[in-house]
This record gives sequence, C-alpha cells and structure tokens, in this order.
Amino acid sequence: MSSNAAIKKEPTSAINPLESLSTLLKGDMAQVNTLILQNMESKVPLIPQLASYLIAAGGKRIRPLLTLACTQLYNGDMTRSYRLAAAVEFIHTATLLHDDVVDESDERRGQDAANLIFGNQASVLVGDFLFSRSFQLMVKDGSLDVLRILSDAAAIIAQGEVLQLSMTGNLETTMDGYIEVIKAKTAALFAAACEVGPIIGGQDPSAAQAMAEYGLNLGIAFQIIDDALDYVGGQDKIGKTVGDDFREGKMTAPILFALEKADAEEKTFWARTIKDKNQNDSDLDQARNIMARHDTINLSMALARSYAKKARMALAEAPDHNIRALLDDIVTFTIEREF
Repeated sequence: MSSNAAIKKEPTSAINPLESLSTLLKGDMAQVNTLILQNMESKVPLIPQLASYLIAAGGKRIRPLLTLACTQLYNGDMTRSYRLAAAVEFIHTATLLHDDVVDESDERRGQDAANLIFGNQASVLVGDFLFSRSFQLMVKDGSLDVLRILSDAAAIIAQGEVLQLSMTGNLETTMDGYIEVIKAKTAALFAAACEVGPIIGGQDPSAAQAMAEYGLNLGIAFQIIDDALDYVGGQDKIGKTVGDDFREGKMTAPILFALEKADAEEKTFWARTIKDKNQNDSDLDQARNIMARHDTINLSMALARSYAKKARMALAEAPDHNIRALLDDIVTFTIEREF
C-alpha cells in the first residue's frame, strides 16, 4: 500500500451540504459577518488589522452556521442568533490565534499564519481581545443559560489545549485520553454552537441536550478526520502544512493506531521522532509508510464514523425540517471531506 493511499470513502454527493446550508442561510450569515466586522473595530489599528487577516481568509464557518441552523430549526429569534453566531466565531478565531503561537505554525487557511506576519505577542493579545468581544456579545444577549453554555465551552477549550500540550510526545497516551482532548479543544464549541439554538427557540432542556449531543459527536468526528488528513490530505486543500501534527509530536488517532500495531523497530522509530522529536527530512514519509502498512488512516475513519453515527442518533430527535436533513448530510460530508 502506498504511503499516499487515499482514505476509503463512501460514494459522495456532488453537492456540498455545507455550501447548501450556507446558501440557505446566506442572508443570516451576512448579518453575522456585519456584526463580526463591527466588533473587530478598535481604536488600536493593529487589532482589526490582525483579526481581519485571519477572519477574511475564510474558513468553513461551520460553527456559526450551526448556531444559525439550530436556531432556525427550532423557530428561534434569528436576531439573537446573529450575535451568538458572531460570538462563537470569535471564540474559534481566538483559539486559532493562540494555537498557532503554541504550535509555531507556518500556515493557516492557505496563507502564512498570523503570528508569522504580526508576531507572537500581537497574536496572543488580539486573541484575548476577540475572547473579550465574544463575552460582550453574550452579555448583550441577556440569557444566563446562553452565557453559561458559551462561557463553559471557552473554559473547556482552554483546558483541552493545556491537556493536549501535556500529552505531546507521550507514547503512553491512550485512545480515551486522545478523545478527551478533542472533546475539549474542538467538540465543546461545536456542542455549544448547536445547543444555544433550542435555547433561543424556548425549547425544553431535552431539545437543547439533543442538539448538544449532535454537535459534540459531530465535532469529535470532525477532529478525527482533521487528524487523519494531516497525514494524507493535500496541502492546497487542508490549508495548513501537511505533517504539522507529526512534527509537533501530537498524539492523534493515526499514530495511536500505529503504536498499537508497532513492532520493535517501529516503536524505536516513534520514540525517536515523536517522544524525542529527533526528526529528519525522510521521517514523515516513513511515518506515512508505517501508517499505510497498518491501515491506520482507515481505522481512524472507522472511529470517526462511530461518532458520526451518534451525531445522527441525537439529530433524529429534532423536528422534521429541511435544515435537519442538511445537518444530517453535514455529518456525511464531515467524514468524506478532503479538507
């Protein structure tokens, strides 16, 4: 099997459901983008300059779209959802700015990482500014439930990043430990973005819990696929340098599955490259060859599919609606995407 072997995927529709949802909610997303631009403004010119550098680069905008979709699914006040979708995007952008400093990343969304252009100090401080703006938007909403959900998510994300840092290069990391990290650093915000929709719609706690479960499991599946794509994705599609996780010694699903199956020679390789971070130019290819030998990318895919199934089960409790159908399709898209 080639080191560049493609992930085995189910037949996929030519229509991207994320784009379909974006088209359906185009007017609503325009309102969110207006709020984002307004709340990036500051008397300090570097703040909007740096923030807009990353935000204007695009990205899938999946988190704010989930907030808009889940609000409409439950007939909630869309004006409220605009503020909260903007808050969700600010939390996400702030974590990206901080992550790129911690990870010493070179690329984000297909362009130089902000910290390379503006410096680490500015990136961290502007990330702090965006976190602050997100809380101001939450307070304007006026709901203590919403404030609790989104502020809890922000705290959990920070804990997840610290937990991941503590596990970096640790070959004793378990799959449960890995799932705990990605629940916190990625899935918590997906869950919160979805949970606030039924809250805005005045639904009972069971509806909010179902959408939180949908978002949580979607987020876990999303991150597992991201971690697999770090080894087999195309750099032009994933918008970051291929192999970053390997170079940083991150313990992700492809490596954990490879370690489970490793012989003595392979264990020595992983100890040198991941634990000791003693890497040479050919090591990434060697890592990919080992992963191909043990089919770890497809094992990671199977793990992601198990969480996708849980997301669908939770979503089945939502009202029958064309948006529910699109949210279901997004689960499939999350698993089958190449970026």
